Amino acid sequence: LLQAMLNGKLYYTKMDKKFVIVRKKEGGKLHTVELFNPESKSVNPKSLYKKVKTNNRLRSIIRTKLAELNLFSPDKKRRLKSVENMLEHLDKESGALINKALKSEKDSKVLAKLNEANLILKAKHGDEKEKLLAVKKMGAYLSPQTLQTLKEIESSTKDAKLKSAAKKSIGSIEDSKWFYSIIEKLFFGLSLGSILLLAAIGLAITFGVMKVINMAHGELMMIGAYTTYTLQQLLPNLMEYSVIIAIPLAFIVSGMVGIIIERLVIRHLYGRPLETLLATFGISLILQQLVRSIYSPLNQEVKTPEWMSGALEINSALSLTYNRLYIVLFAILVFAAVLLLLKKTSLGLKVRAVTQNREMAQAMGIKTGWIDAMTFGIGSGIAGVAGVALSQLTNVGPNLGQAYIVDSFMVVVFGGVGNLWGTLIGALTLGEINKFIEPVSGAVLAKVIILIFIILFIQKRPRGLFPQKGRDAQE
Repeated sequence: LLQAMLNGKLYYTKMDKKFVIVRKKEGGKLHTVELFNPESKSVNPKSLYKKVKTNNRLRSIIRTKLAELNLFSPDKKRRLKSVENMLEHLDKESGALINKALKSEKDSKVLAKLNEANLILKAKHGDEKEKLLAVKKMGAYLSPQTLQTLKEIESSTKDAKLKSAAKKSIGSIEDSKWFYSIIEKLFFGLSLGSILLLAAIGLAITFGVMKVINMAHGELMMIGAYTTYTLQQLLPNLMEYSVIIAIPLAFIVSGMVGIIIERLVIRHLYGRPLETLLATFGISLILQQLVRSIYSPLNQEVKTPEWMSGALEINSALSLTYNRLYIVLFAILVFAAVLLLLKKTSLGLKVRAVTQNREMAQAMGIKTGWIDAMTFGIGSGIAGVAGVALSQLTNVGPNLGQAYIVDSFMVVVFGGVGNLWGTLIGALTLGEINKFIEPVSGAVLAKVIILIFIILFIQKRPRGLFPQKGRDAQE
């Protein structure tokens, strides 16, 4: 009732004076539910209803009453939300309520917000000593309300001590905000680096290990993203687990597509890089058109599970989104799994043997054709897994992979062709550089600057940061 009054959604019927809450306005009609009978829904012309009017004084009383009800709720999140709402509409009457809550509150986050609200009230309405003490302490809080209050005090007060204290606290807050903005940029750089790593790991295998220039790599990522979308459409009741189920499924689907491409096209073109590039570019166009025909040329939205939604709030100046945190962790796990596969398994040993000396490996009884197919399949499967991760950050469309193919090649070349550790360092380095340049130059120019940097870098180090060693390094 109170919330509906505050939001201007409480009406009553002119005929029988029944109170209703408006859920939706559509044209000249109102979608309503009865106040004391939520099951009773109706859609009627607006002319049958009259709005319950409120003035500023009544709205202030309602806000105070709602804050009181929520401030002493057993639910911690509700209490925290209540204090955050109070911070936006603080008035002198809120003081008694805040002091009462401070005596009973046990949760540290809610207590911190209550203390902040209390300091703002003292800075505005306290005596001279209380104002000075509150202003000095407010430098430890980073919310916009605290900063705004301090700026108002600094500009309006004639007390030299209070003005100096406000200026000092403002400086402290702005220094903290600058520090946390650097942390945020580092996190976004790490997040972008993780995405580039996921996109580039598969390419590091197909291009770095097999020496195949696969221009359809981005489309294999697209297939992984569409696998996630299709799974959510087919199994809507498993939305919370859809991403977890999609990871192995996307690996299999993209891996199978990769094996088909290798067996039908690429195996006939080994040692002919230009023909391979042109053939895979043609395959990428075919895959894009296939997706447009099956689904739509329009982008499709992949829903984010509840456990990946929201953000980890460190303080008022810094929050880290859960989906990006999970992608960073996922990228590390995928990298570790690929490293173990290539270094510690029989398949990995055979892959390295075939790529280093195909004739000798064949003479030792290794089925080189099967190894080629499996290697390309693994690289393609990892691209599909990268597509699952990307589906949680952006809409899924036929051109999804095009945005990452050039970046993936840059990462592999910059890190060192065929070196997985180089791919890791290259991805994270380019991710961080990009995020620090972007605010100054803009997103497009940042990519141009990075491309120029890599061109200049490979003039000095043609084999990248961590070049391969051994006989295959001379290939």
